[in-house]
Amino acid sequence: MTAAEQLADGIRQMGLDVSTQAQQQLLQYLALLQKWNKVYNLTAVRDPQEMVTLHLLDSLSVLPYIKGHNLLDVGSGAGLPGVVIAICKPDLQVTTIDTVQKKAIFMRQVKGELGLDNLSVVHARVEAHHPQQPYDQVISRAFSEIALLMQLTKHLIAKGGEWLAMKGLVPTQELAVLAEKPKAIVPLQVAGLEAQRHLLIFDSMGEESKA
Repeated sequence: MTAAEQLADGIRQMGLDVSTQAQQQLLQYLALLQKWNKVYNLTAVRDPQEMVTLHLLDSLSVLPYIKGHNLLDVGSGAGLPGVVIAICKPDLQVTTIDTVQKKAIFMRQVKGELGLDNLSVVHARVEAHHPQQPYDQVISRAFSEIALLMQLTKHLIAKGGEWLAMKGLVPTQELAVLAEKPKAIVPLQVAGLEAQRHLLIFDSMGEESKA
């Protein structure tokens, strides 16, 4: 099975609405990731089929929960899930942020080659990021503990906004020490992946942005 067939089949299995054009761009992104990975070691996953499952389909699994006008992906790495979301939702303004320069350079290359006008790439620590507008949603796939994510980004989230934390198993120890409980814990189905995936959704507790 080709990467294109695997991607299309996975999207069908997951019941997602991803246009043919977006699927082509996702494959372009994957090809760039494979090319750059040989030199810059952006991801430990090397096998192309595993990349489709662990990077593309895993990131696509959160699409039904993305809403609002703008989104921040914290610790985006090679652009997961931020670049994937930007490709699939061209009307959404997506900002990716990472402290590693080579990862930011790669994401900017993807933005240029794929013509992603709705994508902004920031090379900085998230606590030093002060945009003109707060974000409707703040998402993280590979960031550290939820409590730290919320602490470092509370100045970035709009009143009535949401934090979205992508996790494997439900992080019961992390949740036990949180004052704020998630409003939803959503099991995510990723085609071709037997391991558990969950999305934890938190309200921003009405905090006003200081941005």
